Amino acid sequence: MFDLDKWQEILGTMQKNKLRTFLTAFGVFWGIFMLVLLLGAGKGLENGVVNRFGHGAKNSIYIWSGKTALAHQGMSPGREIKLTNQDLQTIDREVESLNMMAPRNRVMGEYTINYKKQNGSFQVFGAEPDFMIMNGEIAARGRLLNQNDEAEKRKVVVLGEQAAEVLFGEQNPIGEYVTIRGIHFKVVGTFSVGGNNGARREERAYIPFSTIQSTFNQPNQVQMMILTAENGVPAEEMEIRLKTILAQRHKFSEDDDMALGIENTEAEFKKVTGLFNGIRMFVWVVGIGTLIAGIVGVSNIMLIIVKERTREIGVRKALGATPFSIVSLILQESIVITGLSGYMGLLAGTGLLALMEYAMESSGADMPFFANPEVDPDVAISATVVLVLSGAIAGLMPALKAARIKPIEALRAD
Repeated sequence: MFDLDKWQEILGTMQKNKLRTFLTAFGVFWGIFMLVLLLGAGKGLENGVVNRFGHGAKNSIYIWSGKTALAHQGMSPGREIKLTNQDLQTIDREVESLNMMAPRNRVMGEYTINYKKQNGSFQVFGAEPDFMIMNGEIAARGRLLNQNDEAEKRKVVVLGEQAAEVLFGEQNPIGEYVTIRGIHFKVVGTFSVGGNNGARREERAYIPFSTIQSTFNQPNQVQMMILTAENGVPAEEMEIRLKTILAQRHKFSEDDDMALGIENTEAEFKKVTGLFNGIRMFVWVVGIGTLIAGIVGVSNIMLIIVKERTREIGVRKALGATPFSIVSLILQESIVITGLSGYMGLLAGTGLLALMEYAMESSGADMPFFANPEVDPDVAISATVVLVLSGAIAGLMPALKAARIKPIEALRAD
């Protein structure tokens, strides 16, 4: 039941000791404010680093040709390992945990792509459709490569948005023809790339893998492939299996780290997430430590308040006040101070994070390792619950002490 007299008494006590109330509340305010700010900044740093992975698969393995560094089976080091279409077939047949696989070749050098009087020197790659999906390219206009393009060795091209802007400006490139090393290709789409290195990757063009092999004299060559494991299968486990198969086929030692170039994005991603889990735990420890310091301050102040009001409490009990009414009065005052000041700290912290994000977006500042500082709504709700509980805990001991005061002793107090 709402007791107006009790609330008026609490507000009156707070107004009578404004400085003490302010300093007490500021300790809780600062604890929540710093907790929210540190969590938001940590999340912004995490977002910035994770964004560097773009939209590509987080459990992918990239494999490309290398040169042997170790002698093996009587063969000297320095041999160039050349991957082939047969390697793709063997991997597809023998790696049970394989989910997706796609090769990619490159027209060596940066070749000029021409459109009427416009031209630009861009990298040209030939890839199967799944490669673009796993690598993080996203259709911006038109479409990406598809299986029909690959099966029919079509002369079609998908341009990066940066390349399309150079060649076509404001004009829609879809359906137009460009020339690559004197051969006409129809533009069927453009792509964009997420992540902080997206702009550089958008200065590329993709044609079907079968087309690059047949048109640019790369028969039975595979310069690079990307693979992903099935859900629940560690990419590292598949990496070991892949290296075993390719070492047997091309006769190099499995201990030779130079024979193949291998990049395991899952391993890199796990390192990043592990690092930020540690940072998040550290932030929580610091923030909660600061909050506890503020709550201890509230508890100490409530003890002082109980001591100051000993005579008053004695009079109340002499007039028939129950221990519950005394406890509830002290608890309510403690909860009001911690809850209100903590909520203001929560608002201030989230407001500052929103201001930081707005300043970054409006200024166009290039911060590759920091993006979208934010706090999870669940964290905000949890913080509010913690505040109420903390306020109750902070006032509990002083309230119990007040409830144990005997009226006769209280009336004798100075």
